[in-house]
Amino acid sequence: MAEDTNQLRVRLVTPERILFDQVADAVELPAKSGYMEVLYGHAPLLAELGTGDVRLHGAKGGQAGGEQIYNVNWGFVEVLPDRVTILAGDALKPEEIDVSRAKEQLVRGEKEWSEAGDSVEAYDHALHVINEAEAKLATAAEKH
Repeated sequence: MAEDTNQLRVRLVTPERILFDQVADAVELPAKSGYMEVLYGHAPLLAELGTGDVRLHGAKGGQAGGEQIYNVNWGFVEVLPDRVTILAGDALKPEEIDVSRAKEQLVRGEKEWSEAGDSVEAYDHALHVINEAEAKLATAAEKH
């Protein structure tokens, strides 16, 4: 189906569920080294996901303009010319994000950051917690 319309078949999967499996005109996603956009015919690649939003453009069932947003946290993405498979450790729709819990996570991450001392590993973990919380809060803010 995707081949006939020059659209991508995009699939977002977590260990618990399949969030979507549908066609879209484009998908933006947070790779570990920054955001990337994939269009039909993209060169094959495999990349590590970072923390942030996956945005489907031109997808059926989306909001105004056919856009759907999902917050993801770590994983991998496989890009082929006609399909994108996103394997995320965690993924949430904006309405599924618990804002108060994300705020608590941000406070916890900032506390870990201030108590990290000379430990590089502690700083890295605290930064991961902070980035994840900030991404969730930003995604939740967009739903309003």
